[in-house]
Amino acid sequence: MTYLLYGTVDYLINKMINKIINDNKINEFNINKYDLTNSLLNDIINDANSMSLFDDKKVIIVSNAYVFTGTTKKYLDQDTQELENYLNNINDNTILIFTTNSEKLDERKKITKIIKKNGIVKDFNTIDNISLVKMLFDDYTISNEDVKYLINRVGEDSSLLASEIEKIKLYKNENKNITHDDINNLTTKSLEVNNFKLIDAIINKNKSEAINLYQERIKLNEEPIAIIIALANQIRIMYQVKQLYLNGYTENNIANILKIHPYRVKLASQNAKKYDSDTLLNYLKQLADLDINIKTGKIDKQIGLELFIISL
Repeated sequence: MTYLLYGTVDYLINKMINKIINDNKINEFNINKYDLTNSLLNDIINDANSMSLFDDKKVIIVSNAYVFTGTTKKYLDQDTQELENYLNNINDNTILIFTTNSEKLDERKKITKIIKKNGIVKDFNTIDNISLVKMLFDDYTISNEDVKYLINRVGEDSSLLASEIEKIKLYKNENKNITHDDINNLTTKSLEVNNFKLIDAIINKNKSEAINLYQERIKLNEEPIAIIIALANQIRIMYQVKQLYLNGYTENNIANILKIHPYRVKLASQNAKKYDSDTLLNYLKQLADLDINIKTGKIDKQIGLELFIISL
């Protein structure tokens, strides 16, 4: 059997892969993994056609299966004809799983049409994070308010949410009532979420909120230089995403070009719409100057960013 699993909800894709492996009772020695950005389809098809050394069946997982999408990024010169031939004559002893984080497939491609005809294609775009969190907590009790609080604290990345929820469930194995304090004590606050909040406050010149957010980070013993670099990186991504959108690139194209998760592209795009390109470049320059001044001893690192915020 051959599968194509696509979409932006990583957790659900991984869960589906695990289900396929468990349902077919495949052991770890019979699982081979490839990344299509650095592996040739010909090698993968040769593997799919060969017999397993340890058992009757094996699983081959191929990530970043961009040949089924509309991406314009070229990683390797892939021979899709070999894959077409395989899909028309599938090895029953091999379970071949292609995955891509793309939101959509390119339905015009012959290879996409063939895998939809001869394989199983599943879409993992639809679940919202509130439903995902409730599903992951299954037989646990958690209020709607705390579900939203968890998402705001950890961020919208489904894989990260799943990881943090597993931490909570391990600790709360006996008492299955999840509280606000449990979330605070057992999860890690997403730096990316905090960075965007701080960026918003800074660029919107909400000095009071920006100072409070900055001081909160300092109380957590975060290095001011690290915060400045993180902020500069986020603003740089916002600028790049804005420019690429203006040049007609899609969200998934941008994720591939910048080599970041589609969720980060989506979040950066939402924030970048609020500002013009010159403003973003200006803040990048100011942060670069601040970084140099702190490292050369011209300004104290503890108050450098605070003074930057106040001067806006």
